[in-house]
Amino acid sequence: MKKLLVLILFACYLGFSQEKLTHEVYFETDKYEVPVTEENRLLLFISTLADMDIESISIFGFCDDRGASDYNLTLSQQRANAIKAIFSNNEISESLISNVDGKGEILLKIVDEKDVLKIRGLNRKVEIIVKPKPPKVDIVKTFEEKVEEKKKDVPEIIKGDLKVGDKIVFDNILFKTGYSTVMPESKKTLENIAKSLVERKDIYFTIQGHVCCTQYSRDAVDRKTKKRNLSVARAKYVYDYFAKKGVDKKRMKYAGLRRLFPLGGDPKLDRRVEILITYVKN
Repeated sequence: MKKLLVLILFACYLGFSQEKLTHEVYFETDKYEVPVTEENRLLLFISTLADMDIESISIFGFCDDRGASDYNLTLSQQRANAIKAIFSNNEISESLISNVDGKGEILLKIVDEKDVLKIRGLNRKVEIIVKPKPPKVDIVKTFEEKVEEKKKDVPEIIKGDLKVGDKIVFDNILFKTGYSTVMPESKKTLENIAKSLVERKDIYFTIQGHVCCTQYSRDAVDRKTKKRNLSVARAKYVYDYFAKKGVDKKRMKYAGLRRLFPLGGDPKLDRRVEILITYVKN
């Protein structure tokens, strides 16, 4: 029976591992800046990756057949780098990007002479290949997982002994990539946290928002507003939610900390909010 189960799982792994998502971005002649329409298409593609467990992303740049070989090689690399930057600015971890390569020109293969310009236009591109991780099969929980399950949840921590400087990470409050709104499965947990904060009237705190994966510790772009203030927007979203649920605004502040304090684990855990206790009434 065990051997049969292993074979089934292995077959599922092989089948899943072959599934890849692809996307192409097209460029103007001699340009590596991403056209606005193409950037919008790319952002839509990135939004489909929000809930995916990604194993790797490959980015390959290409040129048409015009121009010298060295020039085309450089330009194709610049195009690949431009796409990588957009991924990084939209909370896709650079650690997932395994290849960023300029492949140079694609030789023109003329099928119909009148289609030459169209063919060249399709050759000025970047190809993106996203490989998902195979699904995990949890047969037996590890000791670490069992310990993790026994950890106190945030409402319990809020009800406990707190002092100035304590930081409470909202582990189960997860955000969609590129957005300041929480995932649907996080709303009930956020509601329970709000109830605990309404009851715990003696603590004052700052809500700190974070993002993952952006370059050079910059803030990420909020795809809804197009502003580069996503960490602030996440903190304010939670601030407004708590205020709506009855937490006194005088007890709260909010701030965006960009990607200055990554946790070093799964990138999705850096798309987070936490609270810092700033004052406790005696």
